[in-house]
Amino acid sequence: MGELVVKSCFILFFFFVICQSSLASKKPLRQPCKRLELYYHDILFDGTDLANATSAKVANQTTLGNFKFGMLVVFDDPVTLDSHLLSLPVARAQGFYFYDKKNDYNAWFAFTLVFNSTQYKGTLNIMGADLMAADTRDLSVVGGTGDFFLTKGIATIQTDVFQGAKYFRLKMDIKLYECY
Repeated sequence: MGELVVKSCFILFFFFVICQSSLASKKPLRQPCKRLELYYHDILFDGTDLANATSAKVANQTTLGNFKFGMLVVFDDPVTLDSHLLSLPVARAQGFYFYDKKNDYNAWFAFTLVFNSTQYKGTLNIMGADLMAADTRDLSVVGGTGDFFLTKGIATIQTDVFQGAKYFRLKMDIKLYECY
């Protein structure tokens, strides 16, 4: 009987130690050190609207599928604090995206947010897959300069307005987790 009590206590103690070590190894959720909510406006040049266009197709889509596969677009788009296209831009999104899926709409983005406002100076570099069918998509913030020197984080994007191939607006919720 005494041996059974000792074994039971040992097993209970061992179980307690394992539970405590697994709880102690859990990392607490980090809060962002900086958060920005911005709106990205893209007006694709259609051959007629040279004055207002902010992006242009530089490589045509292929004949592989009906989802613009292979189309490459270069842009210099205004980024605002609110959803109004004519609001004063706080940054420019400069980069490219291309459609990279044959059987559904999907794009890959790589761009730099160039800030030159009274609030921020510097750049944020953002890249990743835009899975267009999803309500929200996460792109990686992979670095920056100026006020965003060596930063890292996540830019959660959501399609706010889509007007065919001519115009779309993305809401960007940028959460930075490394700020220097």
